[in-house]
Amino acid sequence: MSLQEKLVAELKSSMLAKNADRTAALRMLKSALGYAQIEKKTEVLPDADVVALLQKEAKKRRDAMEEYGKAGREDLVAKEKGELAVVEEFLPKALSESEIEALVRAVIQEVGATSKKEMGAVMKAAQAKAAGRADGKTLSQWVGRLLP
Repeated sequence: MSLQEKLVAELKSSMLAKNADRTAALRMLKSALGYAQIEKKTEVLPDADVVALLQKEAKKRRDAMEEYGKAGREDLVAKEKGELAVVEEFLPKALSESEIEALVRAVIQEVGATSKKEMGAVMKAAQAKAAGRADGKTLSQWVGRLLP
């Protein structure tokens, strides 16, 4: 079962359970997937594209939570937190800090990077290897720390 099919199945079960908040979050994800399908002119998106879309949606929720927090809108922060929890259910398990460090060290050796000038090449390879299990900001911090 693909990630997209799993999401649709979860939406159906959520609707049957009459869980309004979860259903709304899943409908939002299904809508985003629909727009991506139209954009790419395909019936079914590969799991890699679905994961990328889910990460984008998760980032939107985190950014919104931060802004609502600054504005003192705790009700909206809680709503976004609930939506983020639903989105994260479908994302692959995130890498731990030690796993990210090991991945970045391995990529630096593979690429043969010796200075911060080669950070772009290291980041490109690291993001490909992380495959959605680590965000770019965290990877960038580790690459910056480990490159001389």
